[in-house]
Amino acid sequence: MMSDLGSRGFRIVALVLAVALAGCAAKKNSLPPGTADADKFLFDRGTAAAKDKKWLDAREYFRNLVDNYPQSPFRPDAKLALGDTYIGQGGTENLLLAANEFREFLTFYPTHARADYAQLQLARSHMLQMLAPERDQAATRDAIKEIEIFLQRFPNSQLMPEARKMERQARDRLSEANYRVGFFYYRIKWYTGAIDRFKDILKTDPQFTNRDALYYYLAESLYLMGKQTNQTASEALPYYERLVKEFEKSDYLGAAQKRIAELKNPS
Repeated sequence: MMSDLGSRGFRIVALVLAVALAGCAAKKNSLPPGTADADKFLFDRGTAAAKDKKWLDAREYFRNLVDNYPQSPFRPDAKLALGDTYIGQGGTENLLLAANEFREFLTFYPTHARADYAQLQLARSHMLQMLAPERDQAATRDAIKEIEIFLQRFPNSQLMPEARKMERQARDRLSEANYRVGFFYYRIKWYTGAIDRFKDILKTDPQFTNRDALYYYLAESLYLMGKQTNQTASEALPYYERLVKEFEKSDYLGAAQKRIAELKNPS
């Protein structure tokens, strides 16, 4: 059986070949005979079509430029615009093709002034494939990997605020997926599994947006496990206190404050 990675790679190759064949079969009317500055003409027409969200028309112009004018100063931007048309059109297959365009750009133009944009769009092509927290998080992990490359390679990029926002969104999705597993363990009263899962999230993503719930259920797991084993539940106290200290508003504040009072003033 073909591995998931091999299957995905085969799928990308098949999609690229399909696009190439479609391009060969497309009408050859995108460039009128005798057009001066043909590359600029193609780029301008592609840009106008993309602005109107005519993705297929835009792609034909950009592809013509990329394939037939290798020395054109517009070629790098057309290559990026090709990827953007796939993102604009959306859908899993188009997002895979977008990722391929941005990877090729980074291979051909690694020091280009817009390489940071290509890297961020590559990450975005994965983010747009992220699934709900209860489903497989492979695309989320891929997005985080590409964002980390951006952060390392382009620390002075003007796109850094957007990259940080995307990083938070992707890490929150991955941490939320792990949190839900931990919460399931908590609900079935397997506190050891819940504690391990919750602590791992705090270690790998200490800025998890939903960490007030994480603090609370980690503390509750420690508290209740202590009750089950007739041991002290004092290890839970710091997590209740962190919740109260770090969050002015939270659905868990009242319950955490009651536990703090109970642990500090046992009857």
